[in-house]
Amino acid sequence: MAVAAAHEFHWLSLAPLPTGRVYHSLAEVGGQLFVVGGCDETGQPISALELYSPEVDQWVGLPPMPTPRAGAAVAVLGKQLLVLGGVGIDQRPLKSVELYNTEEGRWRKRSALREAAMGISLTVKADGRVFAVGGMGRDLFPRSVLQQYDLRKDMWVSLSPMPTPRYDAAVHLLGTKIYVAGGRQCKRSVKAFEVYDTESRSWAVLPSMPCKRAYSGLVWDREGQLYSLGGLRQGGVHQRPKFTKNVNIFDSQQGVWQKSEETVSLKTKRADFVSAFLQGRVIVAGGLGNQPSMLDSVEAYHPGKRKWEYLPPMTSPRCSASCIVIQDRLLVVGGVNQSPSPAHEVLYVKLGESL
Repeated sequence: MAVAAAHEFHWLSLAPLPTGRVYHSLAEVGGQLFVVGGCDETGQPISALELYSPEVDQWVGLPPMPTPRAGAAVAVLGKQLLVLGGVGIDQRPLKSVELYNTEEGRWRKRSALREAAMGISLTVKADGRVFAVGGMGRDLFPRSVLQQYDLRKDMWVSLSPMPTPRYDAAVHLLGTKIYVAGGRQCKRSVKAFEVYDTESRSWAVLPSMPCKRAYSGLVWDREGQLYSLGGLRQGGVHQRPKFTKNVNIFDSQQGVWQKSEETVSLKTKRADFVSAFLQGRVIVAGGLGNQPSMLDSVEAYHPGKRKWEYLPPMTSPRCSASCIVIQDRLLVVGGVNQSPSPAHEVLYVKLGESL
């Protein structure tokens, strides 16, 4: 696809969230944005469900979830939102599963997870099957479980477990294969990289991620390449963690990570930022770095030039924000700047502008 020039990217501030929010989940149904749960300014999980309508730049409050939760996993099944796991008001993982019908405007309880968990990663196949990967249980230990959910039967089925137990992993569906990269074990990041074949129902171990880091960005492009970006590298026994601008790229067709001399580092060391693939580029925005304040800087990788270029900065500097791409626009919602932020802005390409 065509790659947009750096000067064609613009930020636009949109109507802010009704309240500051962090650890909320985003989903798109029919071009509209749904924000599910999260933690409020007091740090408490909330039950709010809100809809952003881009046509009128307004937020609309919808019926709240039966269960307040933060960090929930959300899957879109047609016109419905499947919400599961996360952390409840007692700050412990949840096993409850709830389904919201966007046309009827109502919630229904569904079959619960077999075990309470947070940090579950989800992906959905075109046939509607939901795959839930990993998680952390109430004992704070990571899980290797892989579960499949059937909406019609309202039933969970256990599949072959992952070779490496973990939570907060990055999951990506490519054809018949589910790639699971990184994640954490008891608050420590892991380099494990594995793939599940939904046809053979088996796992394969891929070459480990070259760099162990936390709060990094993991982005797949349309060519089947995985970009592992920045983050916080854990130090040794007597070393402090350090922010990094390191970039690693995995080629799914070749099944290998590119050599370090073939990759180009970010311009700015950062962690806990938003990242996405937009208009032919890998985008990173905001986060934390070596500066005393949150970052507002934004950069984008141009694959043809093999270089990172600065884009216009975000209007609201922050970390721990949530993001989603809807109709070739990157929406960045909430996050933290001193306290949970209600900021909501969009990065888009305005073609035809002169230098």
